[in-house]
Amino acid sequence: MTTILLYATQESLLTDVIVWILMILTMSASVLLIFIQRRKGRDLVNELEQLDKLKKNNVQNEFILKALHIATWHMDVQKQEIAYDFDYRERTGDWIADSSVTDGDLGRGVGMLHEQDAPRVARSIQNLCEGKISEYHEEYRVCVPNTNRVYWEESFATVSERGVDGRATMLVGTSKRIDDRKKMESDLVDARYRAEESDRLKTAFLANMSHEIRTPLNAIVGFTSVLPDVDSAEERKVLLDLIHENTQKLLRIVDDVVTISKIEAGKEDLDISTFNLAMILQEVMRPFASKLKEGVVMNTSFADPELMITTDMNRITETMKHLLSNAAKFTNVGSVTVGFDMPDDDRINIWVRDTGIGISAEHQSQIFESFFKVDEFIPGAGLGLSTCRTMVYSLGGTVTCQSTIGEGSTFTLNIPIKQK
Repeated sequence: MTTILLYATQESLLTDVIVWILMILTMSASVLLIFIQRRKGRDLVNELEQLDKLKKNNVQNEFILKALHIATWHMDVQKQEIAYDFDYRERTGDWIADSSVTDGDLGRGVGMLHEQDAPRVARSIQNLCEGKISEYHEEYRVCVPNTNRVYWEESFATVSERGVDGRATMLVGTSKRIDDRKKMESDLVDARYRAEESDRLKTAFLANMSHEIRTPLNAIVGFTSVLPDVDSAEERKVLLDLIHENTQKLLRIVDDVVTISKIEAGKEDLDISTFNLAMILQEVMRPFASKLKEGVVMNTSFADPELMITTDMNRITETMKHLLSNAAKFTNVGSVTVGFDMPDDDRINIWVRDTGIGISAEHQSQIFESFFKVDEFIPGAGLGLSTCRTMVYSLGGTVTCQSTIGEGSTFTLNIPIKQK
């Protein structure tokens, strides 16, 4: 009996020990599970926070892409295929249909570029794929199908994924239309050219004006100083005529400069009146008939001798004087004809046609610029045609030139017949 009790007591102690060990293991496992669960919970919270941040970043990035009108894309190097992720490029103007510029074969995309740009762009992409360059940046023109128009784009790209051999397997890039920037660049180049040309012409003008003013001024001073010593009435008359002629030349030069300055500054108002156009043109022509070279005749060609127009008579008169002066100066044989056509759409063409030496095509676009002279050795300040253009523009009109070397020139004024 005692043996049985001792055995039972030992078995109970062993059981208690096992129970306690199991309880301790269970509690340890529970603590460990709780710790792991809390850690996973924290990781999950962090992941959710990162996802939230990523979502916010995506929204922000998409907004930036929209604001900057940028498209993002990726290219499979092996398949040579481009896929657009986001495309917020401007769809204005000559934009090509979406199906032509989104996902597709690289060769087709390059084939849409201007023939001068396509080889350069394809070479740059190839260099990026082969690792010869780390970044791709190109500006190029995209041709609009079935037209001769183009628009400008700018692209950046770099390698986003590489294979085990280190070669590029995926490219990422952006594209953006840059028509406005290219136009601005072109305008800046044109503005710079015009500024440089204006500076050159002003320098030439100052040199020319110095000569043009000095010539009549020297004549005036010289003949005036000689005049007191001349007793012959006939010789005195010749000298006085020469002084008067040179005085008029000097006055004309100053008047041209002042007239252009006033009109361009808007400080000279129009003096509107209604008058007979043919009559005014005949009055303007009369003094020039005697200034034509021997063998040159003056003709008229008026579509309607009774036509009345309403505009600034003084500016029409001054413009025609300049045109007739040039025609008389450069016509050695043939004729000088003044005329006008019948009004069309409340506008009229008034013209001066001569059979003079003519003007080359390259100079026809420059002759109306201030201070420009086709031949620097021919007297004149280079202001006559510039004055004509300024006066005609102030009347809401235009002045153009058609000329052929050796055949002559026709200068045409197109103005409203009723000035408002």
